[in-house]
Amino acid sequence: MTLQQEIVGNAMQMAVVNLSPGQTVYCEAGKFLFKTPNVTMETRLSAPSGSGGQQAQGGAGAGMGGLLRQAMGTAMQVGQRVLAGESMAFQYFTSQGGEGTVGFAGVLPGEMRALELNGTRAWFAEKDAFVAAESTVEFGIAFAGGRTGMSGGEGFVLEKFTGTGTVIIAGAGNFIDLDPADFGGRIEVDTGCVVAFEEGIRYGVQRVGGLNRQGIMNAVFGGEGLSLATLEGQGRVILQSLTIEGLANALRKAQGGDKQGPTGGLFSTNVG
Repeated sequence: MTLQQEIVGNAMQMAVVNLSPGQTVYCEAGKFLFKTPNVTMETRLSAPSGSGGQQAQGGAGAGMGGLLRQAMGTAMQVGQRVLAGESMAFQYFTSQGGEGTVGFAGVLPGEMRALELNGTRAWFAEKDAFVAAESTVEFGIAFAGGRTGMSGGEGFVLEKFTGTGTVIIAGAGNFIDLDPADFGGRIEVDTGCVVAFEEGIRYGVQRVGGLNRQGIMNAVFGGEGLSLATLEGQGRVILQSLTIEGLANALRKAQGGDKQGPTGGLFSTNVG
């Protein structure tokens, strides 16, 4: 069942979803905006399994072993999301007794995008990009970027979407769609500008230049820090024009509290 949705707005977009009777959509906690009275709302720790969003029930045949496996599976999901800095819980919305409407929004001024999954290719997104999805879409956590991503603290934790149906993501600023194949098979991007990409794109994190004079100048005075994201292969990539760090620095500067100075991000004294 296709999710009927419309993305509205300009500077701060919203997704308005029309649900058929019995249809379920879920979102990350904090992304819900409004709903009609006939749409029920339920908060769960478990993520959808791609089978319609219903939690597995123990039943008479499952016994204590089945209940224990279910509890352990849920605990592992929650633990993964907590380690990744994601929300612990999801909110599920189901239309009862007729069609219903529910609205969602991101947390930053920018665009939203509806991605259609057909079961053949997964999508990966930077953490916090996820807004909402059909219950037939499975939400997971993936890790990419290698040792550089881990040491740099950027681009290592990704959201992964599999299954079939619609998933809605959000980012900051404006979006641009690129295919690395159109640029010789590889593009290098500010780590904060990557929003999402299709399965088949090889994602990594590399240091900016070497440990020489120009490499140090790029890192210290270029404002990009020590790392760039690399995207290789053929497939769809979505980038955003505004980074969260850039927005935070602009707001801090407007308030007279900019402490980044001329050395860019490497020696920034900003905290948090």
